[in-house]
Amino acid sequence: MNHASIRTLGQLKAAGYTSRSVRQELRDNLIDKLRRRDNAFPGIHGYEETVIPDLQRAILSMHHINLLGLRGQAKTRIARQLVQLLDEYVPVVEGSELNDDPLQPLSRFARDLVAAHGDETPVAWLHRDERYTEKLATPDVSVADLIGDADPIKAATLKLPYSDERVIHFGLIPRAHRGIFVINELPDLQARIQVALFNILQEGDIQIRGFKVRLPLDLQFVFTANPEDYTNRGSIVTPLKDRIDAQIITHYPKTLDIGKRITRQEARLTDSQQQLVLGNEVIHDLVEQVAIEARASEYVDAKSGVSARLTISAYEQVVAAAERRALLNGETQTALRVADFLAAVPAITGKVELVYEGEQEGAGIVAEKLMGKALRTQFLQYFPDPEKSKKQKDKPNPYKPVQDWFSGHTVDLLHDSSDADYRALLDVVPGLRDLAKDSVPAEQFKENPYFWMEFALHGMAELSLISRNRLTAGAQFKDLLSSMFTMPSFGGDDDDDDEDYQSSKKRKRR
Repeated sequence: MNHASIRTLGQLKAAGYTSRSVRQELRDNLIDKLRRRDNAFPGIHGYEETVIPDLQRAILSMHHINLLGLRGQAKTRIARQLVQLLDEYVPVVEGSELNDDPLQPLSRFARDLVAAHGDETPVAWLHRDERYTEKLATPDVSVADLIGDADPIKAATLKLPYSDERVIHFGLIPRAHRGIFVINELPDLQARIQVALFNILQEGDIQIRGFKVRLPLDLQFVFTANPEDYTNRGSIVTPLKDRIDAQIITHYPKTLDIGKRITRQEARLTDSQQQLVLGNEVIHDLVEQVAIEARASEYVDAKSGVSARLTISAYEQVVAAAERRALLNGETQTALRVADFLAAVPAITGKVELVYEGEQEGAGIVAEKLMGKALRTQFLQYFPDPEKSKKQKDKPNPYKPVQDWFSGHTVDLLHDSSDADYRALLDVVPGLRDLAKDSVPAEQFKENPYFWMEFALHGMAELSLISRNRLTAGAQFKDLLSSMFTMPSFGGDDDDDDEDYQSSKKRKRR
């Protein structure tokens, strides 16, 4: 339908326009996409077999929806993408507050206009992006904000009593008529405000200061909420929950690869950063592994969850660390290092809710422990397991040359060292290049051998084969035994609690 040429109600009727409810509109357009096998929710990864089929079934059933899940699970993004299932343009009575359908006027203004002008009633066209309304539920939200209130100034100006519908100043929900209305964090909405939604969801009428206004609003409601056993700020009242037709449970990425796809898509990197900093697949793996470790950590509150924003922010800071180093050293290009990954602690400390034990440790120490576990896990994906290597008597220990050299030597890897200094320091350690070359697939090693050499040092430190001590501007690698009598290791003063560390000390004493 050529909306540009239709400007009156008569022209709309002549064009054969028929009204549809917003939920019927969503259903019909989803059916078209399913038949064409189009992706109705682009950019939503990891939900292809779980959340999205549930969502599609709810739309086909023309149900109101509640997306229930922990933070950072794309609930709001899904709600916003529903707009793309609406028709691109719909006709409205020009000048109406409630997006009135010219064929089915709802407000007093639109009804009076149609009665006065008939087929000459002016028609405007509303784009689908203007048919989406979102409200974050906060304790200060009132019934007047959502539904409306009598406006004394309007009543005085028009010389009308409060009982007249024309004195009402409509709230967000009536103004979202013929569109999608989203309430984020529904449990945060006060119970008395939730009660005000009952009639809108079920009976289609509203009451303002005791005056009942019959408004059969046409809305697709979408709510988002954290699980009720997590939030201590409130809950969804039972009668309201009963009126929400479909409750869809979201989840975190089930695999590391899905998490990487999300981070790559969402990380905001400038063109200059992408030209200056050479990426690294293992860094992506390490960043995602931190979130996996955090979700399983005894220090992190599992009920709070670990948002995908952690990995996004962490990766952005990893790249920024490399960019800063290149700028300080006047380099035109640099490659990511393990040290850049370890510099992303500030992106983690604010993204995890700690339990009591975690608070005792401190946010910074917990972040470093999580990064250490991520390093250990990813290191063993490429390098041989030291415990298994010891049992293979017929093969030499691949770590021994490096360990032996550290018996009398140290290496200080500073975060801001130039590429030339960085490479020179790693080349000093005999056997380190051979260890990395023999462990890592040839193509990956060839791309950036020095990254793998640095990775080997950090991995050995995590497995207590050598020691890594935290410096103000970097990390110092040395013999494990000598470090027991000097500086605290990376991750805090309490490494005596670490089982690997304890077992390594016993082996040394023997």
